[in-house]
Amino acid sequence: MHLVIDTILPADSVEFCPHPDASNILVCGTYKLEDQKDVQDNPHLLDSVSPTPAPTCQVRRGQCIVFEVDSEQDISIAKVQEISLPAVLDLKWCHTTSSRQPLLAVADAEGGVNLFEWDLEQKQLRNARTLCVAPSRVLCLSLDWSNRRVPTRYGLFHVFVVYNRYLVDRRNSVAGSLIVSLSDGNLALLEPDQTGQLATTKTWIAHSHEPWCVAWNYWDTNVIYSGGDDLQLKVWDIRQGFERPIITNKRFDAGVTCIQSHPNIEHLMAVGSYDNAVRLFDARKPLTPLIQTDVGGGAWRVKWHPSPSRVHDLLVAAMHDGFKIVSFRFRDIGNISGSPSSGIVENSEIRKRYDEHRSLAYGSDWSYQTLQDQAGQTLIASASFYDHALHLWRG
Repeated sequence: MHLVIDTILPADSVEFCPHPDASNILVCGTYKLEDQKDVQDNPHLLDSVSPTPAPTCQVRRGQCIVFEVDSEQDISIAKVQEISLPAVLDLKWCHTTSSRQPLLAVADAEGGVNLFEWDLEQKQLRNARTLCVAPSRVLCLSLDWSNRRVPTRYGLFHVFVVYNRYLVDRRNSVAGSLIVSLSDGNLALLEPDQTGQLATTKTWIAHSHEPWCVAWNYWDTNVIYSGGDDLQLKVWDIRQGFERPIITNKRFDAGVTCIQSHPNIEHLMAVGSYDNAVRLFDARKPLTPLIQTDVGGGAWRVKWHPSPSRVHDLLVAAMHDGFKIVSFRFRDIGNISGSPSSGIVENSEIRKRYDEHRSLAYGSDWSYQTLQDQAGQTLIASASFYDHALHLWRG
């Protein structure tokens, strides 16, 4: 069984909320590049910073759409909110415990990162803050929170602590840091300041072409990974500065499009590329893949299953070839935390494929709501672009 929702605007990203009291909440980001005729006929679409743009001006608009999902028996979904924004390219929930409200970061096409807090009582997103990370002509392409494995624990009550002679109201602290990739080739690091609010602390040139993806090493949050259209995967260590990466992998045949550190297995990371392959790397040896798997299309998103009982399964949005669950067979998971070895991953197989979309497969995510049903399956959301469709299915 599957469910289909028309998102009206092209859909490119989806994320289930991991918060224990809001795991039924799903957000979807949309992206629409306006035709020049639409811009001329609708002056309000113009960038307010440039009221008389050049003929080449491109206006991108989008939404963050919020849904409430019920998957107890049959799948049902209800739209609860729409927030108009510049086009959305990525969105990520900050992993938090039940002691604080869920927090969502949204990357937009005008250099902004929008922070929204989910009100558990009102069941609405509230705009907490909008951060200008880059000029409005620059797109925020991707982002990632650092605290996936150590969720934010601060609650919605006043707890004052002394921090460098400042009194900090931890009620508003986000605890985690954000890393953002920008269409001008830069990466931007956002960290909590002395008041607990996120602020840009460093921006640096990382790639000569668009860096489609950026991600933290969830097990060592001094380490950042980035990949881009320059066919390179780069590793950065914030303790060693940003003049140059500590490692650069140039062994790709096409642009690097997505990266995710495994949240349940240390040292393991998945990397996708336009070359139709997903590669697994030992993070300590990111030049030679442990295994390379053909997924039939450019891998735009990779998501490890969040449950420790399904550490082998990777959800892949394969652009022109639909969505897939790739299952890897590990020789000995315990050895991955030991010394680096090339024989840890024995093989891989396409455990399931989902081909009901009629356009580019872009966004995908696993639900945290009752991680598996009686058949051992998990609810999945997937989004495709030109047919502006959001699908819910199990795998």
